[in-house]
Amino acid sequence: MRKPQSMKALEELGRIRLSKNFFMRDFLHSEISQFYSIPNIPEDPDLAIEAGTRLCEEVLEPLMTRFGRLSIRSAYRSAAVNDFGNRNNLNCGRNETNFGGHIWDRRDAQGAMGATACVVVHALIPYYEATGLGGTGVVDSRPPAI
Repeated sequence: MRKPQSMKALEELGRIRLSKNFFMRDFLHSEISQFYSIPNIPEDPDLAIEAGTRLCEEVLEPLMTRFGRLSIRSAYRSAAVNDFGNRNNLNCGRNETNFGGHIWDRRDAQGAMGATACVVVHALIPYYEATGLGGTGVVDSRPPAI
């Protein structure tokens, strides 16, 4: 699949089902992208889909089975969005450290594919609220690089 060049093509990318409960569109939201008008669109959609599918099937679906509802907090970032976030201290690491992580459509320096998603595990929110340990049940779910 080529990088979407139209709203219709981006809509079609978003409709790709990555697993039983997740679609690509679930992972494309970015506050940085929206606020600063930087497109958050994969350059290599096929690699992003493959990495996202593995993340969903191997990590997120089992988490949902065990704990119930998840909310995606942060997931796919285009290299442009991630770089902007890093340069402007918006909680993004350097691109080189995010290839095969938040940047799903680029392999890391060792050629490994990967995908990261920070999720809220709703079942854990009361625990964090009751214990005062901080956080909101956010889990960074990065599977081993493949």
